[in-house]
Amino acid sequence: MVTLGDLPIDSLLPEICATLETRNRLVLAAPPGAGKTTRVPLALAGLIGGAAGIEGRILVLEPRRLAARMAADRMASTLGERTGGRIGLSTRIERRVSSETVVEVITDGLFTRRLLADPGLDGVGAVLFDEVHERGLNTDLGIALALDSQSALREDLKLVVMSATLDTALMSRVLDAPVIESEGRQYPVDTRYLGRTRDRVEDQMASAIKRALREEDGSILAFLPGAGEIRRTAERLGQLPDNTSVHPLFGALSPAEQDAAVSPTEAGRRKIVLATDIAESSLTIEGVRIVIDSGMARVPEYDPAGGTARLITVRAARANVDQRRGRAGRMGPGVCYRLWDEAETLGLRASPTPEILNSDLSGLLLALAEWGEQDPDRLTWLDNPPAGRIAAARMALLEFGALQADGRLTERGKAMAKLPMAPRLASLIVSARNPGERALAANIAALVSEAGMGGASSDLSDRLAKFQADRGPRAKALQRQARQWGGDATPKGHPG
Repeated sequence: MVTLGDLPIDSLLPEICATLETRNRLVLAAPPGAGKTTRVPLALAGLIGGAAGIEGRILVLEPRRLAARMAADRMASTLGERTGGRIGLSTRIERRVSSETVVEVITDGLFTRRLLADPGLDGVGAVLFDEVHERGLNTDLGIALALDSQSALREDLKLVVMSATLDTALMSRVLDAPVIESEGRQYPVDTRYLGRTRDRVEDQMASAIKRALREEDGSILAFLPGAGEIRRTAERLGQLPDNTSVHPLFGALSPAEQDAAVSPTEAGRRKIVLATDIAESSLTIEGVRIVIDSGMARVPEYDPAGGTARLITVRAARANVDQRRGRAGRMGPGVCYRLWDEAETLGLRASPTPEILNSDLSGLLLALAEWGEQDPDRLTWLDNPPAGRIAAARMALLEFGALQADGRLTERGKAMAKLPMAPRLASLIVSARNPGERALAANIAALVSEAGMGGASSDLSDRLAKFQADRGPRAKALQRQARQWGGDATPKGHPG
């Protein structure tokens, strides 16, 4: 059961609750490890701290499924329960809620769909946007729509923006909200720069891991840009001491594989976790006191001319590498090895570019049309969507037949808006001429929208066959979704 006072955020819980008794918006800044993700929702629900709690369900938004699942499980464990009771979880492929649920952790994209279906958020007392510093497109859209709902329909709705690294002045000004900051708990971290080499990142990372194993005690968290680099690093590590295990950690892994990466090690054993930026802030991996940072990140880049997005590898922002370094000092004094020269740190951009500034905005514009708003400038944004990208998105939706000339949804657009995917994939499904084609289109959409599903073959037929034959829990959940999108028909030209 929870013992108040053992996390830095605990001393601020009374102030947070008192502030929200008189104000309906709050900005909360707390560094990793402070406990904001798992303590604040429980306090606002009246489950800890002795407060009466906010009337209605507390929604906690996370940008990543793994973070959502870990947060829900941690809160349930704090209460001595299992997820699905008073603490619920809703993601695109997993739902564990009940009539007892008072705190529900939900991914930000799913929240947007729920808000579009129920603009008044009936039965919800507060919405907490976690990890806002990541500035994902769904988070920015969710905040804009929630602010609009609060202003027009739900003055009593409480909105809390939370992050480990926030420009609190910007957030406070945009949201017209007070700021509460927690100093957190950070042990000293010794930073060691190893410099850049001409080696591939997986070769340099494997070498650094072997060095850290020799020089330091404890488990290792190594940051790499993507799943490919993680797999190749694991291969290059070769034979390790018997007491040392290697665990990949990225979004496309099964829940069991992710749990193995973040669970505590047995006494006398060491763990090497090879992770993407999924492990930067909201996850606590027990036993880690060594961080090795490649300094790289993989981000989407949208090509307006071609109407496509691709993932590119870039230097991580200074805020990101600082977050990664801090992971070594959560449980005690730690060490951070950086695979670049110290002088390079000064040249890093301060923070990641918000997705809304460089992404395809056709999905955002479709959501706004469903919301009944044709002019994005009438909403409150952390960063206004660029006019040029809005114009490109409007042109794309007109070509898809989703919008009328005045910006309202067509019947085809309404059908597309009901599908939780990019408009180009939704258009593929609604364009089907018969049930078999629609089912095939739905399977393709499920495959394309989920990284790593169906393997890495360039032959779409091969990937579809592997996807349909996959009996893993993640594949089964996506297959169920594809059947719903496809109307339970058998894909044309493919066995059911």
